Amino acid sequence: MLVVTTEWVPGYEIRDVLGEVHGITARSRNVYNEGIKLLSGGSNPRMGIALSRWRDEAVAQMSQRAYLRGANAIVCMRFDHRDLSTHWTEICAYGTAVFVVPTPVRRAVDGSAGGLTARGWAPAPTPTPIPTD
Repeated sequence: MLVVTTEWVPGYEIRDVLGEVHGITARSRNVYNEGIKLLSGGSNPRMGIALSRWRDEAVAQMSQRAYLRGANAIVCMRFDHRDLSTHWTEICAYGTAVFVVPTPVRRAVDGSAGGLTARGWAPAPTPTPIPTD
């Protein structure tokens, strides 16, 4: 599953938009249970790993929902979080489920590669004839 934060996937064409998908993980705000702080009160050096794992869980859940809708990519993926209470925090990944297909590389008549545009390949411009008179 391709997951991108951009509006399109370079080299692919969006054939179908299947709708919004999300993945949510809820975590206790108890920093000791979640392993963010040590009992001594200092930061746990594994905090970054735990935070990354929680985001990965939300992305995996979102990707599974997109797959069940028939998607093979998610565009415009974002993260959000909010406090649900004094004891819980929600981490949410959301985006738009789409079905994409690879776009063929177009070539100019002479066989040379075209110029690169902002959204993909375009045919090379035709040279302007130079008058000989």
